Amino acid sequence: MDNSQLSALISLLDDPDESVFHQIREKLLSLGNVALPALESAWENSFDPLLQSRIENIIHSIQLDYTRNSLRTWALPGQQDLLEGALIVARTQYPDLDEDRIRRHIEQIKQDIWLELNNNLTALEKVRVINHILFDVHNFSGNTANYHAPQNSYINNVLETKKGNPLSLSIIYAVIAQDLRIPIYGVNLPEHFILAYVDAGTEQPITFMQDSDRVLFYINPFSRGWVVSRKEIDAYLKQQNLESKPEYYAPCSNLEIIRSLITKLIISYERLGYPNKTEELKRMMDVLSDF
Repeated sequence: MDNSQLSALISLLDDPDESVFHQIREKLLSLGNVALPALESAWENSFDPLLQSRIENIIHSIQLDYTRNSLRTWALPGQQDLLEGALIVARTQYPDLDEDRIRRHIEQIKQDIWLELNNNLTALEKVRVINHILFDVHNFSGNTANYHAPQNSYINNVLETKKGNPLSLSIIYAVIAQDLRIPIYGVNLPEHFILAYVDAGTEQPITFMQDSDRVLFYINPFSRGWVVSRKEIDAYLKQQNLESKPEYYAPCSNLEIIRSLITKLIISYERLGYPNKTEELKRMMDVLSDF
């Protein structure tokens, strides 16, 4: 379909006949991202509220379909890069996200940490370096004042405001650490999220959800990278009246982290009373149900 045909199709979106509108809508949705430039141009040049509203709806649906397809591809074995997963989730709210800017921001933090590292540092000393750069130099912190806000779960917002929830701060921390070949991975505690520093002195790959015996210590990014022992996790679970389970002590996969991120957002929007946004995120979660 050339541009003139596409423009002619879009011009019919204000047809008062609902059946005609739905036929055109389905055709535009089938075109996907190809139709976006023409739809955006039509929206900018229209003064008809009905036409603008219908165009907005179609644009939003196309963007969501694209994001869901991106997540489905990401979830395939061998494709589950943690930063990319967090970016896909952020695009559900910010479809025009400047990903290069986010990657540059993270790269700068990583560079600052790398300059302070050397091969003679112990695991604990490496964590102290990361903590110093993240929390003292770049001033990241947990958002205790507005803990449940959905903005705390979008990586672009967290990098911009320097405030996040336990999960988003852990994602940034783990992405940077792993890029620096420091074996730090997520641990999905109930109602919380922390990190584990894993013994990398063996050639055996990490078995996610099982290798708690290889954890040297835990890290709580929400508390400025405070180092946590297994006994402290025991005490936390007891305080929460929760049964101790092996997966509460072991590293989890990137797939589980992104599942948790979407779940966190669903809860945030449910609290705020946004059923449409909640439903969109549940459909995102459905994409991961096959993996």
